[in-house]
Amino acid sequence: MVMPLYDDAPLRRLERPIANHALIFVNVVIFLVVQSEILGDPLTIMRGFAIIPRVLFGEANLADWVVGPPPPATLVTSLFFHSSLLHIASNMLFLYVFGDNVEDAMGSLHYLLFYLCCGVMAGVFYVYATPHSITPLVGASGAISGVCAAFLLLYPRATVTGFFPPLTFVMLPFWFITLAEKSRSPLRPLFGLKPPLFSFHATGFLFIGAWIALQLLNASWGGGESHVAWMAHVGGIAAGLILTPIFKRRSHKLFDRGPYGPPKTAPAPEALPPEQTGSEG
Repeated sequence: MVMPLYDDAPLRRLERPIANHALIFVNVVIFLVVQSEILGDPLTIMRGFAIIPRVLFGEANLADWVVGPPPPATLVTSLFFHSSLLHIASNMLFLYVFGDNVEDAMGSLHYLLFYLCCGVMAGVFYVYATPHSITPLVGASGAISGVCAAFLLLYPRATVTGFFPPLTFVMLPFWFITLAEKSRSPLRPLFGLKPPLFSFHATGFLFIGAWIALQLLNASWGGGESHVAWMAHVGGIAAGLILTPIFKRRSHKLFDRGPYGPPKTAPAPEALPPEQTGSEG
């Protein structure tokens, strides 16, 4: 799976993406509370707040000891529960990288509504694609898929820096060997990939376009044999493509061509007179 690290699209209207940070905070807090088991068995808790198609259609009922909201409300509550550390970490990384720019293009309130609408539509898509399933669905992936689709429409020319975890694990031993041979040399790239994560750069159109293609392929060929709800991802992507023109600010054009500033994680240093410029290290 390809993972993003950061992008170079700057925030133009917001000083801080309050809604995006709040979503990340709420998701992380709920995950920690549930996994701490202070409220009981995590699997039982998540089952009560998860989307279960047969329960939603009234074909089955939860056990009496499972506490949760009315089945229709699980289209929203399921977005804030995650089954594992890897599950929430990958989701929150995508949300952190792409959500702030989408919020900047929509405004905080519109972005929050957009996020929830994409999540609900993803859940509905999943339910109708698997109406007889009794497998609980939790996670923000559907809503975040909509956010990724919005980024594709709003910032296709932005540069996204990411990494491919399997490649990282494969390349690390070779990098350590190279570093050991020339211990005084700086971190050297291998095959154009910069260590230690061996990151790469691609336009938003290419990065997210390839990611969307991967979701479609998995939904078509591997959906029935995976624990990942690929059809919910597809529903979120479709929702994002449809809703982005409705929720974005009028002043923000679709397919924005930039120009963009330096990456958000590495702001440009303030220019100094020649006599005050620091030394190179």
